[in-house]
Amino acid sequence: MQGSAAADWDLSRVEEILQRYGGRREALITILQDIQAQYNYLPPEVLQVVAGRMGVSLSRVYKVATFYKSFSLLPRGRHEIKVCMGTSCHLRGSQRILESLERDIGLQRGGTTEDLRFTLTTVNCVGACALSPVVVVDEDYHGCTTPSRIAKVLKKYR
Repeated sequence: MQGSAAADWDLSRVEEILQRYGGRREALITILQDIQAQYNYLPPEVLQVVAGRMGVSLSRVYKVATFYKSFSLLPRGRHEIKVCMGTSCHLRGSQRILESLERDIGLQRGGTTEDLRFTLTTVNCVGACALSPVVVVDEDYHGCTTPSRIAKVLKKYR
């Protein structure tokens, strides 16, 4: 879905999102959330359109898009794998799980597979210490994981 210009994108959905919020400047975060839900990231060409239609500077749009960790300016995989690196998870082997995932999937943390199937990230804590080590795939929590268990889990997402 990547394009080199806004004309390469189907912007009808972006226009619907902007209309839903009346292009109100205070709705910028919500608008960006909806756009990211549509494209799975915030394409630069689309951000230019948003800035123009909302009458805000492109730098303002980028300030918001880069301030919040939940936004991504790079394409993300359909499935996001988050490895908890909090103290409890770390002590129970989350580093081994991360290294195993990096090897098995063939990418480093923060990366996305070429087929846009997986994005691998780490998080400081998911608040499920009793289940450590924890790996979250999309919204599904997988506790007491091991490298072999998580490999089996990922087969469901392939």
